[in-house]
Amino acid sequence: AASYTDSSDDETSPRDKQQKNSKGSSDFCVKNIKQAEFGRREIEIAEQEMPALMALRKRAQGEKPLAGAKIVGCTHITAQTAVLMETLGALGAQCRWAACNIYSTLNEVAAALAESGFPVFAWKGESEDDFWWCIDRCVNVEGWQPNMILDDGGDLTHWIYKKYPNMFKKIKGIVEESVTGVHRLYQLSKAGKLCVPAMNVNDSVTKQKFDNLYCCRESILDGLKRTTDMMFGGKQVVVCGYGEVGKGCCAALKAMGSIVYVTEIDPICALQACMDGFRLVKLNEVIRQVDIVITCTGNKNVVTREHLDRMKNSCIVCNMGHSNTEIDVASLRTPELTWERVRSQVDHVIWPDGKRIVLLAEGRLLNLSCSTVPTFVLSITATTQASRALALIELYNAPEGRYKQDVYLLPKKMDEYVASLHLPTFDAHLTELTDEQAKYLGLNKNGPFKPNYYR
Repeated sequence: AASYTDSSDDETSPRDKQQKNSKGSSDFCVKNIKQAEFGRREIEIAEQEMPALMALRKRAQGEKPLAGAKIVGCTHITAQTAVLMETLGALGAQCRWAACNIYSTLNEVAAALAESGFPVFAWKGESEDDFWWCIDRCVNVEGWQPNMILDDGGDLTHWIYKKYPNMFKKIKGIVEESVTGVHRLYQLSKAGKLCVPAMNVNDSVTKQKFDNLYCCRESILDGLKRTTDMMFGGKQVVVCGYGEVGKGCCAALKAMGSIVYVTEIDPICALQACMDGFRLVKLNEVIRQVDIVITCTGNKNVVTREHLDRMKNSCIVCNMGHSNTEIDVASLRTPELTWERVRSQVDHVIWPDGKRIVLLAEGRLLNLSCSTVPTFVLSITATTQASRALALIELYNAPEGRYKQDVYLLPKKMDEYVASLHLPTFDAHLTELTDEQAKYLGLNKNGPFKPNYYR
């Protein structure tokens, strides 16, 4: 299949180019440093939509809570990430960054970061080999020992753990923000191999509800419209997984008049789907009749070759989960099937009898691969960025012994703080408890207002 890079770009790999920023540094690898000015404008737009981070930057700039922190990061490189990185820099940290997804980097934003002095190694349309090369370039630097990891998906953590075990032992803390990455951390912890404390930002309420539920509720329709221009009314859709992402996708599709089926392994999520008015089915029962299949489970081989063989002509198949393992795309790369690139991020896979399915983003994350920035609900993703920053500050400054070698949830107090920083954007006014009310509830007037397990 052809690469997803914009055809107007020259096809030289960024790894083969000698580029320098205006200060003469070449400690970065991006598609084209000349796009920096365009990227800077996108970052400035994002700053308007990210009040929490900007407030944090203003408030903490003087005391530099991250002075001495050397953060190596692996996330989606979008305008919002840039605001996070520049905030971490303003708070005193040194950062080196790679992308956690080969299609979600905004080239112009990566260029703007490189121009302002951040060592960034990422471009849209990396190969698998490029992906690991970029991560290695962030980590393996003479005279630079990272002491914090910010990860999305666990690939960076895995790489340091496997390739640089001595470096891994000197890390003060890991902040992880995807279901997949958190799962990998719990596996390490269970096996007694996690020798550093880790903060699970994914399961903080602000992340779950905002990034996963509300963001996906907006971006699923955007990604599908941009790639296929389809109408949703009356279409039959099966959504695999009814976690926060699944809930967001189902809500949006139902509102557009689609007939939505849900598959689920967890009886509690399954019951929620039923109560929300969705038909709970097994994939096999509906695979022949549905018009769209959307995966959001964080699992692997949810849609197998057998399912793909039985789909009807023109069925659209896409993934909203973090990793590209949910749809068995590898099984489609066989001689009897023909791949036809229709447009960027859209492939038709054609069977010998002429049946075709429409595969979006080669089974990778649909919204970040196929939506572009301003539409991708900036202010909501902003919440997660603020949680990440606070988690890094918390772990970096924690006194010896507060966090053991385990995986921790973001403290509820911080979760509430992130939410409160966003309320002014909506001209929203919080009610304050009276002393008498606080005493009656047994709470501090300033929170936390809910127990840690409250969702």
